[in-house]
Amino acid sequence: MKELLEFLGVLAVIQGAMGLVHEFTDWNVGLVQRVGFLDGYEVYASVALLALGGALFAAAESRKPG
Repeated sequence: MKELLEFLGVLAVIQGAMGLVHEFTDWNVGLVQRVGFLDGYEVYASVALLALGGALFAAAESRKPG
């Protein structure tokens, strides 16, 4: 379970960072800008993904290995 939480945390952090890169550099990367209902809220969604990734890492650290 710990490995799953860490993997999901890595995915959330990567997608959040890619969403911010897209917003500030206009590179076409990440999935946040491709989700239709987030139109206009991409920066907030990216920051929320970064926070979710941090929370997933904290939850993974609180779990016992195995």
